[in-house]
Amino acid sequence: MSCYQIYYKDGAKMMRPVLTREEYTSLRNSRKQISLVASIRKGNTSLKNMLVQMNYSCLPNESGSLKGSTKMSSTIGMDVDHIAKEKLKEIRKRILQKKDELGLLMLELSARGEGYHLVFKRRPELSQEENLRWASELLGVEYDKGAKDITRVFFTTTASKEDLIYLSDSLFEIEEVEEVKEGVKREVKTVNGLEVKEEIQNEENSKTDSQPSTLNSELKYRNIEYSEIIRRWWGLNGGEPQEGERNVKLYQLAVNLRSICDNNKALLLKIMPRLGLDESELRGIVDSACKEIPKGISKMMKEVIESIQNIKNENGQEIPDEPSYYDRLPKMPMGVRESIEAVGPNLSMPTLTAICPCIGALATGVRLDVHGTKNSLNLISYIAGDFASGKGNIDPVIEAWTSEVKAIDKVYMEQESEWRRKKRAAKNKEEQPEEPKLPVRILTLNNTVANLAERLANTDGKHAFSFTPEADTVAQKWKTAMSDFSVMLRQSYDGSSYEREARSADAVNVHIERLLWNVTMCGTPDALYRVVNNYTDGFQSRLAVARTPDNTFSPLEEKPYVITEEQKKRIAEVAHLLMLMNGTVELPKLEQKGREWLEQIRQETMMNDDKVKARQRFRICVTAQRMICCLMLCKVAEELIGKHGFEEAEKVMKTKPDLWKEMLQHVQTPQALEAYDVVADYLLDCALFFFRERIEYAFNSREYSGMAERRRTGKNDSIFECLDYEFNFDSAFQYSAMMKRGSVSRSQVQQMLKNWKKQGLIVQTESGFRKVQEACH
Repeated sequence: MSCYQIYYKDGAKMMRPVLTREEYTSLRNSRKQISLVASIRKGNTSLKNMLVQMNYSCLPNESGSLKGSTKMSSTIGMDVDHIAKEKLKEIRKRILQKKDELGLLMLELSARGEGYHLVFKRRPELSQEENLRWASELLGVEYDKGAKDITRVFFTTTASKEDLIYLSDSLFEIEEVEEVKEGVKREVKTVNGLEVKEEIQNEENSKTDSQPSTLNSELKYRNIEYSEIIRRWWGLNGGEPQEGERNVKLYQLAVNLRSICDNNKALLLKIMPRLGLDESELRGIVDSACKEIPKGISKMMKEVIESIQNIKNENGQEIPDEPSYYDRLPKMPMGVRESIEAVGPNLSMPTLTAICPCIGALATGVRLDVHGTKNSLNLISYIAGDFASGKGNIDPVIEAWTSEVKAIDKVYMEQESEWRRKKRAAKNKEEQPEEPKLPVRILTLNNTVANLAERLANTDGKHAFSFTPEADTVAQKWKTAMSDFSVMLRQSYDGSSYEREARSADAVNVHIERLLWNVTMCGTPDALYRVVNNYTDGFQSRLAVARTPDNTFSPLEEKPYVITEEQKKRIAEVAHLLMLMNGTVELPKLEQKGREWLEQIRQETMMNDDKVKARQRFRICVTAQRMICCLMLCKVAEELIGKHGFEEAEKVMKTKPDLWKEMLQHVQTPQALEAYDVVADYLLDCALFFFRERIEYAFNSREYSGMAERRRTGKNDSIFECLDYEFNFDSAFQYSAMMKRGSVSRSQVQQMLKNWKKQGLIVQTESGFRKVQEACH
C-alpha cells in the first residue's frame, strides 16, 4: 500500500496511510475540497496549498540511507504538467491505452487543470528517476524534472469523473513493513529534514483496535454498515485520530453515532473503534456521550450518510432525488404515499412540495400554533424544472386531491352559467337577475386581479386553491400587475386581511378579513424569475421551491409512472376526511424540532458568516412545520380509515369532532419528526440554489453574473471549521475571501470575529485567536 495523506504536527510533515478506496474518495470529495478546486480553477491559485496532499512514492530504493527505511515503495508518482489545452484529451487517451503496460494505478487532472498526476507500479530494478524516465518514454510525454524527488507531494483534486479519471484498488493493497511493537507495524523516517511516520494496524489487531470487528460489520443503519459510516466519518473529519487527540475524537464520534443507534450503549460498544483503548476506557467514553441530551441526527452525521449514498449512486444504482432526500424520508402516510408512488422516487420531493398547499387548503379548518402564532396551513409552492423534466406527472396527482372540491365547484359554475344566460336574455329589460355570490374554491390563475379578488372574497371563509402546470401563464397574464400578485400571495401566506377599493360603483370592491389562498405553480427556472422578480419584499422567502432532477440523459422508462384508479381512490378518501377537521392545535414536539433546526442553521451560518442562509431559515422553519402538519393530518386520516373503514371513519369524525386533535398528538412520532429535517433541509437547499446570488445582489448591489453553481455548505466546510484551533486575523480573512468568492472586506471579517467572541466560540490570545474547546465539538 503506497497511498498516504500528508498532515502537519508540531511543524513536522507527517503522513498516514489511506487504507481504502472509500476513504480516498471521501477525502477528495469533501465540500471544502470541492470548493477549493473550483476557486483555484477560476484563477485563485494561492489556495492550492490548502488542498488535500498525497504522496505515492515515499520510500527510497537507493542505498537505504534514510533513517528507519528498510523497504522501497511499490509505486511511483509522476507529474505531467503544463500541457497545451488542445493536447490534454490526446495525452489522457494515450495514458489509458497503455495503462496495463505502464501498471497504472491512478490518473487525475491537476489542480489547475493544465496537466495530469499519475501513479504507476515501480520497476524495482530502476531508480526513482529511471522509473520516471522509463514511463516518460513509454507514454511519449515529458515528466516534471523538478518533481523527481521521492517525497514529492501531489495536491489532490476531487473524486469526480472529470478529475479522478482512473483508480485501481491495487493502490490500497497493504505491503509488509517491519514490526515495531505488538499489534502495530510502523516505520518512522526522516526525509529531506522532515519527519515522516507511517503506522498500519496488522490484520489481527485491526479487528479490535482500528476498526469494528468483522462480526459487527454486519450491523446496519438504513442498510449501511456502521463500519462504513465510521470509515466515512474519519474520512470527512480529518482522518483517524492522531496521538494526543484520540479520546476527544472518539467521544465526538460516539456523540454523533448515538443518534443513529437509539442512544443504545450496548450497540455503541459493539460498533465503536477501540484505537488501543481497553474495554473500561471505551465504556467511559460511551457513557459520557450518552449522558448528553439527545438532539436528533447532527448535520455532520447527515453529511456522512449522504456522502455514502452519493458514492453508491456513482457505482450504478438508481439516482434518487438530489441529494438523496428520498432515501431520508420516513414512510409516508396514506394519500401522500400514493402520490409519490404515482410519480416515482425521482420526483418525490417536488411532488411532496406540490401537494402540501393542496392538503393545507383542504384542511381549511385547521389552525396550527407555530412560535406562539396561530395560523392556517397557508402554503405557496413552485416546482421548477426544464421542459420534459417530469413536471407534468404531478398534474394528475393534484387532480386526484382536488376531485371532490372540483365536483362541488362544477355545480356552482353551472349555476353561474345559468345566471349569465338569464342576464343575456334580460339584456334590455328593467329587471336584471341578481348575480349569485358562489363559493368557488378551485381558481384559475389565468384571470385578472379584479376577478380573482372577487372570487377570493366569496369562498365562505374557506381556502381557495390555484394550480398551474405552466407558470408562464402567471408571468404573462399578470405582467403589468405582478406587484399585486406578490402582495396577494404574501398576505395569503400570513392569513392577513386584503382590501381592494375602487371609485366606480361597477368596479370590484373587496374586503377580506383573512385571505386564505394556497397556490402551486410548475414551470421552468426562467419562468420562476419572472414570477419572483423582487428579492427584498418577502415574497421569495414565503415560497416553497422544489426542483425536478436533471433527466437530460436518462433512458426512457420501460414502464412510465402513471396514477392508478386505486391510488386516486385512496387519495380522495384522505382528502374528504381532511375537510372535516376543524380547530386549533399545538404540536409541542414539532415546535421543538423546528427550534432545534433553527438553532443548528444559526450556528452553521454564524460560523460561515452566511447572512443570506441565516435569513432564509426563519420562514423555511414555519413552512416546513406547516408541511409536516399536513403529513400528520394525513396520518390521522389513514389511522381512522384503517380502524373503521372510510364510510364509518366519516361518521366517527362527525360524532367526535375533536378526536382528530387527540390523534394528532400521538402521530408526533420520531419518524414523523425526522421528516421535518428532510423537508426543511430540502427547502433551504433549493432556495439557496435558485436565489442566493440574486438576494446578495439585491441587498449588496454586487455585480450579477447569472445563476451560480449550487452551494451547499454545512458545518464541516464553514469558515470556522476551516480555521486551525489557533489562528490569526489574516487566516480568517483568507478563508472568508475563499468561501465568499472574494466578496469580503476586512471590517466584515472583524465583525464576524466579534460575533464569534460574543457567542463564546473563540477567545482572543496574544498572537490572534483560539477556538473554545466546546465549539470544536
